[in-house]
Parts: sequence; C-alpha cells; structure tokens
Amino acid sequence: MIENRPSLLVVDDDPVTRARLEAYFSEAGYDIHAAGNGEKMWDVLHAQSIDVVLLDVGLPGKDGLELARELRAHDERLGIILVTGRSDDIDKIVGLESGADDYVTKPFNSRELLARVKIVLRGNRNRPAGQEQAAYRFGNWTIHIAQRRIVGSDGRRENLTRGEFELLASLVRRPGIVLSRDRLMQNVSHRAWDPNDRTIDVLISRLREKLEADPKNPELILTVRGEGYLLAADVTPL
Repeated sequence: MIENRPSLLVVDDDPVTRARLEAYFSEAGYDIHAAGNGEKMWDVLHAQSIDVVLLDVGLPGKDGLELARELRAHDERLGIILVTGRSDDIDKIVGLESGADDYVTKPFNSRELLARVKIVLRGNRNRPAGQEQAAYRFGNWTIHIAQRRIVGSDGRRENLTRGEFELLASLVRRPGIVLSRDRLMQNVSHRAWDPNDRTIDVLISRLREKLEADPKNPELILTVRGEGYLLAADVTPL
C-alpha cells in the first residue's frame, strides 16, 4: 500500500459491484481491497490497515447491520458506510444506530459515493491517530486505558474484569450520553444483545459496587429507563 494513500475495503457478495467499485476507487487513488462476506472481511481487516469499509447490508450469513456493529466495537475510528437497496427511512435510522457513519442506497452514483467516502475520511483524520488518551479522570477515579487499570484519588487500585473494564471505558469515552445495552454488549463481547441476557446489567451492578460511594443510590453510572446507561460525571483527558 502506498503511504498516505487512503485504504478502502468493499464488502459485497455481488462480484460485478465489487469489480465496479474496485475499478472506480482505484482510479480515484485509493488502495482497494474486496471481500464477498463477513468472514473474508475480517480476514482482510486482520491483514491490512483499512480506513473506510463500504459494507453491503444484504450479505449472506451475517448481514451488514450486524457486521457494522461488530466493526464499530472493533475500531471506533474506522469509517463505515452501509450500502443497500432499501431506501426506507427506518432502515437508514437502524443503519446509523448500528454504528455506521453514513448510508447510501442502490443504485448510487459513483461520484456521490466518492464524496461520501471523502467526508468520512476527513471526519476520522481530523482526529489524530493518537487521539485515544492514555487516561481519563472522572469523579474520584482515573482510568488508565493502556494499562487497563483504575485508580482512586486516594491511590487505591480497583481490580476490574475484562468485561467491567470494557464497559466502563465505553461509558467514559462518551460521558453524559446514553449508551444502549446493545451498543455496550457489542463493545464488551462483539455480539448482539438479547433482551433475555442480563450480562450488561450484572456488569453495571458490579461496577457500581466497586466505584460508587453508595451503590444502591448511584451518582456516577445512571440508568436511563428503557434506553440504557450513562456516565453522569465530568471527564478530563490526561
């Protein structure tokens, strides 16, 4: 791959569409990769550095919406544009809620798609590659991302399980924003949330026991009934 050349992954089960997009974006100066399903998509992502994924919704096996959720949980900075034949507004909302940056419908104009890719790239690249902070302070706690540890203002370290840490990190990165159980489940386990699954609620309860002065009357991690959870604290990057 040429240095500084944007890298694009086309995920579509239609070989004609893949070939068309590969030719167009290659001519436009992009480093192009292609996959026909989710499994091949992950193979490429594990082998290549990708900036933007053009993801067809109607894939065999896992569809594009489910894959978009997994991609967003895998990499917050990855550009994701869903491509589909459906144009219903509800589908667009569901697509964006899955973690995608944008949503285009077939048949699409290649120039319009190129413009959308450039917009997503600008949004991601305006944030420096090292944007993820080494640590964040919230309430009486400091979370150290790389070391995967949390320390109180009194110097006391609190041990968190992997799931607890991933869940807390998700909330800290978006203070004051309600995160649904589905989004949190994707971040913690890379799978969709089942309404009968109490994993997220149990992890929240454990975090409150470890972080809250009064776990039964939490002030840091709040429940927004019917929507999810939010971190109700000012967060300072360190």
